[in-house]
Amino acid sequence: MTWKRWRPAIEHALYRPDGGFYRRPEGPAGHFRTSVHASARFAAAIARLLAGVDAALGRPERLAFVDVGAGRGELTLAVRALLPAGLRGRVDFRAVELADRPAGLPADVDWRAEPPAGVRGLLFANEWLDNVPLDVAEPGPDGRLRYLEVAPDGTERAGGPLAEADAAWAGRWWPDGERVELGGPRDAAWAGAVGALEQGLAVAADYAHLRAARPPFGTLTGFRDGRECPPVPDGSCDLTAHVALDAAAVPGHPALLTTQREALRALGVSGARPPLALASSDPAAYLRALSGAGEAAELTDPGGLGAFHWLVQAVRMPVPDDLAGLPGWQTLPS
Repeated sequence: MTWKRWRPAIEHALYRPDGGFYRRPEGPAGHFRTSVHASARFAAAIARLLAGVDAALGRPERLAFVDVGAGRGELTLAVRALLPAGLRGRVDFRAVELADRPAGLPADVDWRAEPPAGVRGLLFANEWLDNVPLDVAEPGPDGRLRYLEVAPDGTERAGGPLAEADAAWAGRWWPDGERVELGGPRDAAWAGAVGALEQGLAVAADYAHLRAARPPFGTLTGFRDGRECPPVPDGSCDLTAHVALDAAAVPGHPALLTTQREALRALGVSGARPPLALASSDPAAYLRALSGAGEAAELTDPGGLGAFHWLVQAVRMPVPDDLAGLPGWQTLPS
């Protein structure tokens, strides 16, 4: 039996060229719904945010929309379709994904494995960081954290003691817990994405938890065919763990941690029911508005998608007006 630490096991299971889960033809949408798949109102909110970034940057000649963890390009294509022609003609669409470029993707959508460097615009990472591979640790008999090793069938055993960097990360960001998910690789991935922006706004939207309420037994799990399943690193299922999103914030740039509910509300997504009088004056419009309100309610549900967290960072630009009024903006010391 082959044993690996969780990080290389996840990397192999999800991203290997010959059969990794995220290389499969059905893509992530074949196994679970993200906010992108739940409602077109999510893409409309991101399109509005892109327009706000454009205004805050002074409407530059070229503007980038960088979709990190693009799946099969669903969010990129939806945002592209929603932009007014004048803005769309100035936008460079950059989809970042390890899987092969989907057939039929429009020629003006760039497809690449890493975020492009030196761009100005909006970088949006929807449910990306939760799939960045990471190691898992548990305390040994002496109380010191040790890496967990895993076999292809999901069986675990204790491995060696933590490297200095992982031990320091755990001590700062996850000091208590029977099972610790070591988020250093996610922090580095986010720092790389933010660092790729010459100027713009970077947003990570994800399953997340904060230092004051880390889950004591971790969150690593699997998803297959729309259902949660044991995390087996054999390529048959998604492998995902919630993100310690407060740890990922890059020092030196204004940062906001908020919920998806609050962010989407600031971007005009409301689950309020349409006025009942509309049902009498225009029944078809009432039904459309009612359907839209239901979709918005799902996106902002505090017990569901609305409980996702957004980490927003402004890189050498003013905060866009729609988000400027949200509480909690701060600049972390370098």
